[in-house]
Amino acid sequence: MDRLVYLAMAGAKATLQRQDVLAHNLANASTTGFRAELAAFRAVPVRGDGASTRVYALETTVAHDMRPGVVQATGRPLDVAMQGNAWLAVQSLDGTEAYTRAGALEVDAEGLDVKGDLATVGFERNHRISQFTIDPANMQAPINTLDFLVPKQELRQNRGFETVTRANAYGQHEGALVVVSEKSLDKAGNIFAAIIEGPHKGVFTVKRNDE
Repeated sequence: MDRLVYLAMAGAKATLQRQDVLAHNLANASTTGFRAELAAFRAVPVRGDGASTRVYALETTVAHDMRPGVVQATGRPLDVAMQGNAWLAVQSLDGTEAYTRAGALEVDAEGLDVKGDLATVGFERNHRISQFTIDPANMQAPINTLDFLVPKQELRQNRGFETVTRANAYGQHEGALVVVSEKSLDKAGNIFAAIIEGPHKGVFTVKRNDE
C-alpha cells in the first residue's frame, strides 16, 4: 500500500509541475519575444523488489515552441521582429555574447549611431564595431565590420570604444564616424580615439582633464 501511495504522489507531483509550466506560459503570453515551454511526461520504471509493471510518471520540459507569434507594428524605427529561428545577439553584463528575441532597441549616447536605415554599434568589451541594416520586419546579421584603426593591444579589457558618434556634417570631417575609447590611454595619459571613415581617417587622442 505504501508503494502504491508513492506512485500516486509521483503522478500528482508531475501534474502540478505541468500546471506550473502552463501558468508560466500564460503569465508571459504578452511578453515580447517569449517562447512557450513544452511540457511532457515520461515513464520511469521502479527498480527493486516487486512487480516490474510499476512506473513513476515524471514531468520533463522537452523544448520550447518556436512558432512565431503575431507581429505588431509599433511605428518605432528601432523595433524589430525576429523571423524563424533568428535570434538577436547582444552583449551581456559580464561581456559575453547573449541572445534574445526581444527587439525593442533603444538609442543611447554611447556605443550606437543611427543614420537613415544604418545602425553602427560599438561592442565595448569585444573591441568590435559592426553595422546593421535597420529593417524591423527582417533584422539580419551585421553587413559590415569596421576597422577601428587603434592598435588592439592599446585597448584595455572592458575599456574599448565606449562612444560611437559622427563629426559635424558641415565641418572638415563631413559627418564621418568617430569612436572614443573609455579609458585606454597613450603614454601621455590621453584617451585613444579615431576617425574611422571619410577622407581624414586616422587615430588621435583626447586630452584628459583632472576628472
